[in-house]
Amino acid sequence: MGLIERTREFVAGVLADEPSSHEMSHIERVESTCMKIQAEEGGDLQVIRLAALLHDVGVVREHREGGDHSVYSAEIARDFLLNEGVDASSVDHIVSCIRTHRFSRGHKAESLEGEILQDADRIDALGAIGIFRAVMSMGALRCLKHSSGVEKASSRNAYAEDPLDGFAEYMEMKPFKIMERLNTGAAKKIAEDRLKIMHQYLDALEEETSF
Repeated sequence: MGLIERTREFVAGVLADEPSSHEMSHIERVESTCMKIQAEEGGDLQVIRLAALLHDVGVVREHREGGDHSVYSAEIARDFLLNEGVDASSVDHIVSCIRTHRFSRGHKAESLEGEILQDADRIDALGAIGIFRAVMSMGALRCLKHSSGVEKASSRNAYAEDPLDGFAEYMEMKPFKIMERLNTGAAKKIAEDRLKIMHQYLDALEEETSF
């Protein structure tokens, strides 16, 4: 088994009980989108794939303790990759991509590979899958607050008294600002089509909930 597949197996084990929208299917969609962008934009494919696979591996710790899963993911990725015998320079590069990937933190990527990871992760918040993930995540976060008292500081809209209000606020805060924060031309082409789907959905949602 090669390094990519060992990494995939490791991450799948860590995220096996992940209740929100950072489960293994998200990881593999981000990996796939990274590969599509890389085919047009270039960059080190192995660095990109490893960063994509490991970018959310710290989210379970964030659910437990609060804090920032990009920081936790970077720490976990460093330990895992060094243990796998990856050279220190490559590990630093991958860790940088992970540490700067998160939309809500507003970090600037430090490399093309980091830009591609940012773009792929943001694209997964768009389109039909983006709507599905947003609703799923809001439900999971509300349940987490009820069961453990933990609140995710960067997702305050999830706790709105009226979930429809919270969802509308989320859409304005993240998906509709993603286009202006994408790095690559390849990502922007994908995002354009997905945003059309989201606008159509919101128009229908407004019509169905207006009374």
